[in-house]
Amino acid sequence: MAKQAERREATRGAIVGAATRLFGRDGFAATTVDDLAAAAGVAKGAVYHHYATKEVLFEAVLEAVSLEVVHKVAAAARKAPDVLSGIATGTRAYFRICSEGATGRIVLRDGPVVLGWQRWREIDGRHFGAMMPRAIELAIAHRLIAPQPVAPLARLLLGAVTEAAVACAGSDQPAETGRMYAEALERLLAGLRIG
Repeated sequence: MAKQAERREATRGAIVGAATRLFGRDGFAATTVDDLAAAAGVAKGAVYHHYATKEVLFEAVLEAVSLEVVHKVAAAARKAPDVLSGIATGTRAYFRICSEGATGRIVLRDGPVVLGWQRWREIDGRHFGAMMPRAIELAIAHRLIAPQPVAPLARLLLGAVTEAAVACAGSDQPAETGRMYAEALERLLAGLRIG
């Protein structure tokens, strides 16, 4: 039984890995289930056995890519001297990561279109979106910003960051666009800082 479960997980991993590469390179619309099966080295029926639709598979890819983004953003933020600076540093990393081809295509360009805005926001909220309220709570606890309700400030900052990331992903010069938005966010955060 354990070997069967291992094979099942290996097949699912191969399908998600192939889908991540193809969705990232070619986009959701241009990728067929036949392409996915061939890239994963499985039969088309195996793709449908594990993922009822291409959209369900895309959601699994978005979850996996979003988790990778969170790890990279958190690693960048930890290098900052304090949590408020960490928000700026992490956001700068988020802009950079999401302006890169495959990640930007999956997370910001195809994600909201394929899954719909509401479902995309739910997934983003569990990953990148969950980081902002925690960071604000820590900034308040460390007396970097004035005590205040966390949820409204987190939603406002996250909305600004999300819109900026979408602008980066759609820009002809994503690195420059990200730099400009990151600098603007740093000025906003400096305005929140006590002292």
